Amino acid sequence: MIDYAKELNPEQYRVVTEKGGPLLVLAGAGSGKTRTLTYRVAYLLDSGVRAENILLATFTNKAARSMLRRVESLVETYTGKMTGGTFHSIAHRFLRSYAFRLGYAPGFSILDSEDARQLVAQAMAELKIDTKLGKFPKNNVVAEMLSLTVNTQTTLEDVLVNRYPFFLHLGADIAQIACLYEQKKKALNVMDFDDLLANCRRLLQEHPDVLEILAGRFHHVLVDEYQDTNLIQADIVDLLASGHRNLTVVGDDSQSIYSFRGTHFANIIDFPKRYPDCRIFKLETNYRSTPEILHLANLSITNNENQYPKALKAVRPGGMRPVILTAQNVLKQADFVAQRVVELTRSGVPYSEIAVLYRAHYHSMEVQMEFVRRDIPFEIRSGIRFFEQAHIKDVTSYMRVLVNGHDELAWRRLLMMYPKIGKATFEKIWRWLGRQSSPVEALLAEEFLSTAPKTAKDGLMQCRRTFLELTALDVPDRTPEKIIATLLTRGNYRTYLQETYSEAAAREEDLIQLGSFSAKFTTMEEFLNELALLTNMSREEEMEEPSQDKVILSTIHQAKGLEWSYVFLIWCADGMIPLNRALKEPCGEEEERRLFYVAVTRAKDQLYISYPVLDYSRASGTFSLGPSRFISEIAPGSPKDKQRPFEQWTLFDND
Repeated sequence: MIDYAKELNPEQYRVVTEKGGPLLVLAGAGSGKTRTLTYRVAYLLDSGVRAENILLATFTNKAARSMLRRVESLVETYTGKMTGGTFHSIAHRFLRSYAFRLGYAPGFSILDSEDARQLVAQAMAELKIDTKLGKFPKNNVVAEMLSLTVNTQTTLEDVLVNRYPFFLHLGADIAQIACLYEQKKKALNVMDFDDLLANCRRLLQEHPDVLEILAGRFHHVLVDEYQDTNLIQADIVDLLASGHRNLTVVGDDSQSIYSFRGTHFANIIDFPKRYPDCRIFKLETNYRSTPEILHLANLSITNNENQYPKALKAVRPGGMRPVILTAQNVLKQADFVAQRVVELTRSGVPYSEIAVLYRAHYHSMEVQMEFVRRDIPFEIRSGIRFFEQAHIKDVTSYMRVLVNGHDELAWRRLLMMYPKIGKATFEKIWRWLGRQSSPVEALLAEEFLSTAPKTAKDGLMQCRRTFLELTALDVPDRTPEKIIATLLTRGNYRTYLQETYSEAAAREEDLIQLGSFSAKFTTMEEFLNELALLTNMSREEEMEEPSQDKVILSTIHQAKGLEWSYVFLIWCADGMIPLNRALKEPCGEEEERRLFYVAVTRAKDQLYISYPVLDYSRASGTFSLGPSRFISEIAPGSPKDKQRPFEQWTLFDND
C-alpha cells in the first residue's frame, strides 16, 4: 500500500485523498501538479474504482502515457483499460463508435493539417477563386480562419474583424469556401482535427442515450492543464462528468497564456459558477525556485485583478536575488547574455541548464548573432533561426539582386512570389534575363515584357513596379531598412505577407526590427555578407556531431512547463513585454503579465531580466525605452533599497 501522507505534502495529500465531487485544484508553478494528479489516480484505484471507470484528459499523449506508467508502478495494477490521452484522441475514440449517429459512414478518415489545407484549396479552385490574380488569402490562411471559428466558438465575421481585418471585404467569398469545405468533408467521409472536438460535443449534446452510456462509464473525470481548455473542451468535460459529477480539474489561472489559440480563460475562473458546490484547493509549495525568484513572481502576479490569489512558497534555501540589467542598447544586452553564459559554463554549468527567453522571435536576433560569433552552442525552440525564416529570405533576395544582378537564386525566389510564375516560367524568364549585362535594368526595359510568357505578364508588371520604387531610391538611401520599408509600403510585400501567412503581423514586426538592426552596417553588401556568414556557420554546426548540451533560446509561450537553472529574460522593455500589439486585445495586459510570471518561474537558481534603454531606427533615429511596467510595479523605494526584490545592474560603454 502507498503511504500517501508520507509521500505527499499536506496540500497534495488533501487533493489526492478527497472523496469526490467537483474539485478545482489551483496548482502553482513548480508545485508538483503532475505528481498530485498521478497519485490522485492511484488513490482512486486503491479505493476500488476500476481502471475502465476513470477518464484522464491531458494536452499531450506523452503526458498521459507518462502518468499512467507512473500509476502502474505505484499500485502495481494494469492501467491499459483506463481512457487517457488528449482531448482529440479521446474524442476520436468515442466517434469511432458513434459517428454514424451524426451521419458519418463507418471508417471515416481524419485529415491532418496539410490534408485540410489541400481540401480548402480544392474548394477555392471549384469556386474559381485564384489567389494569384486577386488580393486573396492563400489556402493555409483560410484554413486558419476556419479553425479559429471553431476553437473560439465565434462567427467567421468576428474572426475577420479581430484577426484579419484586411480581408473583411472578402467575407462573403470566404464564407462560401467554408460552406463548400464542410460539404466536401461530409462527401468524403472525413473529419479535420477541429471536427473531432466539435462532433464529440455534438454527439453528447444531441444524443442523450450516448451521453448516458459514456457519462455512466466514467465515474471519475480528471483534467490536466485546465487553464488551457477552450469552450468546446470544457463543454465535453462537463457533459462526461454530468453523471456522477466527480470532476477533478487541475490548472493554474496564472499560467493561462494561449488565448490566441482559442483558450478560454473564463473556464477556470468561472468554474465555481458552473459548480457552486466545488471545493477549491491550492498547491502553493514550490520545489523549483529559490525564495528570491518566487518573491518577485508573487509580487508581479498580484497586480492582476482577475485571478485566484495565491502565493508560492519555496522549500529551497535562499539564493541570489534576481538581477534587473539596464543595458545601453540591444548589442550590450546580447554581449551581457553571452558573457554571462561563458562565465557560467566555465564554472561547470552545462549549456543545457541555461535558457534565454523572449516575448517575440525577433527579440532573439542579436543574441543569436553574438552566440554564433562566440561559438556558444544553442538550440532555437521558437522556430527556425531568425535569419533563415522565409520572410527574411524574401526581402533579402531583393537586396541581393540590387547588389548582384546575376544572383540567379535570389531572382528565382523573388520572381516566384508573383502571380503565375512557377519553376518552368521562371526558367523561361531567366534564359533571357540572365544573358543581359544588367538584369535589373533589363527587367525595367519595355523590351522585356515582349520576351516574357503572356501568362506571367501581370506578375511581372507587379515586380517591375516594385523595382521601380526600389531603384528610385538614391544609392546612399538603399539601406536594408529603406528597402524593407519600401517593400512593405509601396512594393506590396505587406499584402503578400497577409495573403500567405496566418501570423502576418508578427512577420512584419520581424522585418521592421531587421531593418533597425541593419543600421549598424555601413553598406547593404556588408549586411548581406554578415547574414551569409552567420547562416553558413549555423549549418556547419548542424553538420557536426549532434550535441544535447546547448543553450535554449525560446519564446515564453514555448517555454511553459519547462525549467532551467539559469534563465535570461531579454527585451523586458515596455512595448516588448508587454507587447504593444497584445495590449490591444481584450484583457491583454493581464495575459501579458501572466506571460511574465510564466517566464520568471522557469528559473531555478538565478534569474536575469534585461532591457535596452536606447534603440535605433533610421526612421526615428535614437530613441529611449523604459523598463516593462511589470518591473516598475514591483520596484518600491530607491535603487539602494534592500527590500527591493531584485538587484539593479547597468551595462554602458563606460562600465
